[in-house]
Amino acid sequence: MTRYIHYKENWTDFVWDDSRLISLLSEVRHLQGRLIGKVELLGFELQGQANLETLIFDVMHSSEIEGEILDEEQVRSSIAVKLGLEQSGLVHIPRDVDGVVEMMLNATQTENKELDADRLFGWHNCLFPAGRSGMYKIEVGQWRTGEMEVVSGAMGHERVHFRAPSADRLAVEMQDFFNWFNGSQPIDPILKAAIAHLWFVTIHPFDDGNGRIARAITDMQLSKADGVNQRFYSMSTEIQQQRKAYYQILEKTQKGGQDITDWIFWFLSCLKQAILNSSAAIAQVILKHKFWQKHKLTVINDRQHKMLTKLLTAFKGKLSSSKWAKMTKVSQDTAQRDIKDLIGKGLLIKADSSGRSTHYWLNLEGL
Repeated sequence: MTRYIHYKENWTDFVWDDSRLISLLSEVRHLQGRLIGKVELLGFELQGQANLETLIFDVMHSSEIEGEILDEEQVRSSIAVKLGLEQSGLVHIPRDVDGVVEMMLNATQTENKELDADRLFGWHNCLFPAGRSGMYKIEVGQWRTGEMEVVSGAMGHERVHFRAPSADRLAVEMQDFFNWFNGSQPIDPILKAAIAHLWFVTIHPFDDGNGRIARAITDMQLSKADGVNQRFYSMSTEIQQQRKAYYQILEKTQKGGQDITDWIFWFLSCLKQAILNSSAAIAQVILKHKFWQKHKLTVINDRQHKMLTKLLTAFKGKLSSSKWAKMTKVSQDTAQRDIKDLIGKGLLIKADSSGRSTHYWLNLEGL
C-alpha cells in the first residue's frame, strides 16, 4: 500500500530549501508590490471594477477545475449585488452560484482572516445548499465520517491518486491546522499560503468541495500577504490553466516526504504568472472605463448596453447581427437596427467584410 505523507509521525513538520526559493519568492514579492502600487493609482471606482472582474475569474475557474461550469452573468450579478456595485441587467441567481460567491467573499473581502470549524462548515453549506453533489447526497457542514480517496478512470479501471487521513483523525488534524493558520510563524506570508493549500487539501476533511475550499483558504492567506481585502489577480485562473501540472505536483508531494520544496516552487511559479496576467485584466478595466466615459452622454437602450458590456469584457468570436439577435432574444431586423444605431453614434464600426461574413467591432479610436 502506498504510504502517503500523512502516515508519517508529525507529518506537518514541513521543510524546504530556501536557497531554491529565495530568487523566485523575491520576484513574486516585487511583482506583487508593483501590482498593488498600480492599482492604488486607479482610484476607488476602478479598483472596485478590477476587484469585481478578478473575483468573477476566481469563482468561475475554481469551480471549473472541479468540472463545474458556472454562468458568468449569474456570477457577475451575484458578486455585484453583494459588493453593492451598480450593475445593470441583473439576472436570476441560483442558490449554488450565490453560495460559491458568498464563500469567496467571506474568505477575501472581510477583515476577519481567522479560520475555525464553524466558518468552514458555513463555507461548505454555501457550496452545497441542497445537500447534494450532483446526483449524490453528501454530508454537508460537518467533517466527513467515511474514508476518502481521490480517483480517476472508468469504473473497474480506477486509479487511486491519493488516500486521505481516516475520519477518526479529522477533528485533531483540523484543530492543528487552525492553530497553525491563525498563529504567527517566522515565514513569509506567501510561503504560508502555499503550505496552507497543501496542508488542507491533504487532510481532505469534507465529503466534497475540498479543492474549492483549499483555494478559498489560499486566497484568504494571499489577501493577508497583499495587505488588501480586494483581489487583483486570480490564482484559481492560473491553476485552471495548469490543471494537469497542479494535480501531478500535488500527487507527487502527497506521496513524498516532508521536504515540500518542489510544491512551493510550483506554487510560486503559478502565482508569478497569475500576477503577470493581472495586468491584462486591469488594462481591460481601464479601457472599459474610458469607453463609457467617452460615451456617457450617448443615449442607448438596454440591449445595446448589455452587448457593448459583453464586447468590453468576455465576448468570444466576432459580433454579427445574427449573434446579436440570439444573445438579446430579438428579431434579426431589430438586431440590425440596434447595430446600425450604434455605428451612427460612433460606438461600433463595421469590419471590411460583407454578406454572411459581415461583422462589427467596438470603436476604440481615441481611447
